[in-house]
Amino acid sequence: MTPAATAEQAAVWHDAEKQRFKVARRSFVSPQILRDEYRTIFDQCWLYLGHESELLKNGDFVTRVVAKRTLLFTRDAQGKVNAFFNACPHRGAQVCRERKGNAKSFQCFYHGWVFGSDGALKSQPASDCYPEDFNADGSANLVAVPCLDSYRGFWFVSFKRDIESLADYLAGAKEWIDVVADQSEAMMTIVGGTQEYQIRANWKLLTENSIDGYHAINTHATYVDYLKNSNGSMSPVPFEGTGYDLGNGHAVIEYRAPWGRPVAQWIPLWGEDGKVELAKVKARLVERFGEARAERIASGNRNLFIFPNLVINDIMAITVRTYFPTAPDAMQVSGWALAPQEESAWARKYRLSNFLEFLGPGGFATPDDVEALEQCQRGFENLLEAPWSDISKGMKKEKVNYDDELQMRAFWTEWQRRTNARAGI
Repeated sequence: MTPAATAEQAAVWHDAEKQRFKVARRSFVSPQILRDEYRTIFDQCWLYLGHESELLKNGDFVTRVVAKRTLLFTRDAQGKVNAFFNACPHRGAQVCRERKGNAKSFQCFYHGWVFGSDGALKSQPASDCYPEDFNADGSANLVAVPCLDSYRGFWFVSFKRDIESLADYLAGAKEWIDVVADQSEAMMTIVGGTQEYQIRANWKLLTENSIDGYHAINTHATYVDYLKNSNGSMSPVPFEGTGYDLGNGHAVIEYRAPWGRPVAQWIPLWGEDGKVELAKVKARLVERFGEARAERIASGNRNLFIFPNLVINDIMAITVRTYFPTAPDAMQVSGWALAPQEESAWARKYRLSNFLEFLGPGGFATPDDVEALEQCQRGFENLLEAPWSDISKGMKKEKVNYDDELQMRAFWTEWQRRTNARAGI
C-alpha cells in the first residue's frame, strides 16, 4: 500500500521488499521545494558552464546564466580559462552585455571601469579620486566563481567552496563522458550557437524524460514511422540496451538503435560514398581503441545524465543540454550540438541533419517531449486525489533494460538525500 502524503512522509517512497518506488507529486508543484532545491542542490553541486571549444582563442568569451547567476566565461591573454560573476565591483552593472565574442578587456558602460579578460581592474575614470593602493587587495577585480574545473573539455562551476573534486563528483559518469570525447582525435567542438526554449513544466520532469527509454516508441512513434517510410533510413539493428546507476545521482542508458550515426553506423540512405567514409572512421577507431571499444563508440547510443541538470545525448547526433527551473512549473532549456572537430564535411552535413531532425527544438522529438511534460504538469493539478508518481519499472530485475526506470530512481534517491523533502501538502 502506498503511504498517505503526510507532512512527515519523505517525498521519495521506496519499498525494496515490495519492489515499489514512488515520488510525491508535491515535489513538482511546491514553491518551497523549489527554494530548497536551489539551496541544497544548485548552490551545492558542480554545474555545467560550457565547452572548451567555445573558447578556442585567447580573448574569447561567453556570457551564460547558471543557477540564476550571470557569469562571464573567458580565456585570458595567457590562455587561462576563467569564470567570473558578470557584475562590476563598483555598482553591480554587468560588465559584458554580449552573448559571446573576443575581447582584450571589458568596459562597464555605467561608469567606465575597465577589466581585463583575466578579471583584473585595468583602469577607472577619475582614478585620482581613489587612494593609490585602492585595489592592492584585488577587491576591485571581477569576482571569480568559488570553484572552476573541467573534465575532457566540459567545464563546470560550483558556488560551494569546499565541494569535492570534480573528478570525484562525476564518479562513474566519467566512463561515458570518455566514450563521447574519444570520438575525436583532436577535440570535440560545439557546432553553431545555443538553442534556447522554455517548457511549462517542472525541471525534474525533463530529467526523468532524458533518461527514459520507456516512452520512446510510444511518444516518438511519428519519428519511427518516418524512418520506416524513408527509404534506407533504418538499419536492421533492434532497440536493446541497459540502464546504469553511475553514483552521486548520475545515470545513463546505453543501447543499440536502427538509425544512422556519423560515428560510425551506416544506413543505406547515405549511399556507397557514405559507407566508404564511415568505414574509414570505424577503422581508425579500431586502431586507436581496439575492436570492442571501437564498436561501442561507433554503434552504441547513450543518454547520459549528470546530476543535477546536464544531459549528453549521444544518439543519431550529439546534444549537450542544461535546464534550470524558473518556477515550480517552468524551466529554461539550453542546448548545443557537439561533434568531432576534424570530421568531414559529409559527416557534418548528416550529423546536423540528424540533430535538427530529431533533437532540435523543432524536430520530431523535442515538441513531443515538451507536450508530454506539460501534460504531466497539468495532471499534477489533481495532487490531492492522486499524490504519487510511480517509478518502479524494472525493480524486480537483476539486469535492467534501457527502458526500465533504474536511472530515474538513481536521480530521485540523490535528490531526496540532498533536499530531505516531505510528501505532505
